[in-house]
Amino acid sequence: MNFLNRILNKKIASTTDKIDTFPMEKPSAYLQDRTQQDRNIIVGTAQSTGLERSHNEDALFVMQGNSAGDQSLPSFGLFVVADGMGGHRAGEIASAISVRKVAHRFTQETILHLFDGANSADLPPLQELVRKALEDANDAVFERVPGGGTTLTAVLLLGQQVTIGHVGDSRAYMISEKETKVITRDHSLVERLRELGQLSENEAANHPQRNVLYRAIGQGANLEVDVASYPIPHNAFMLVCSDGLWGVVPEVEIQRIILSSANPQVACEKLIQAANAAGGPDNITAILIQFPPL
Repeated sequence: MNFLNRILNKKIASTTDKIDTFPMEKPSAYLQDRTQQDRNIIVGTAQSTGLERSHNEDALFVMQGNSAGDQSLPSFGLFVVADGMGGHRAGEIASAISVRKVAHRFTQETILHLFDGANSADLPPLQELVRKALEDANDAVFERVPGGGTTLTAVLLLGQQVTIGHVGDSRAYMISEKETKVITRDHSLVERLRELGQLSENEAANHPQRNVLYRAIGQGANLEVDVASYPIPHNAFMLVCSDGLWGVVPEVEIQRIILSSANPQVACEKLIQAANAAGGPDNITAILIQFPPL
């Protein structure tokens, strides 16, 4: 039985995509004021089953570390959102397995080496590390969860670099006072049609098959993973979220909530409330990372 028949309301195919870079913003007085007392990143998380689902198939994972003193470690963090799919609890199992697999590879090949005295130059290339981590998740879900699959968006922070691995239609956004930009590409049939000019933005947003995927974790061997690296985006936020948020809350409202909230945790809670106020048709997950000024 092929993957199409084993994934609930999802479709998998193959394509090659390219992720554009996000232009770094100049220092903003507003964001400088909010982070003047803290030179480290600040993180918030929130999650909800939504109003129409009986159980939660989303999973999130956050690990963050900072150190100070002689020979201190570089700052590091791992931020992962997975949106499972499949009947009979397959989706929630798939998403849970995938975030654990990514965390295991990251811990084993970066954090433990740093604790042993290695420096950043001794670590494996970060893009290759992220790619292998998502491939680990793909293999584990394919073997252990017949009929299940999941999206997976993983953000790896190490020193002054952010590396993102992505499969599916969960999203990573870069958000500043000037702009809200999606820095991942949805691996959905409707998005592909929009890119080809066969659907308008409005048609894509309201298309009945907008949740049909052509790529997801659990497809089997030779999964293609989107990977991109960026310098730390000072004076900006990064939002990682499932489609239960971005699919119902407009980007302008997401930006307004984030920029007007006292801190990332408050912002995440307000984003979840906004998604539920819009009907809450799906599980909702949000991780918000606030980067300090230069």
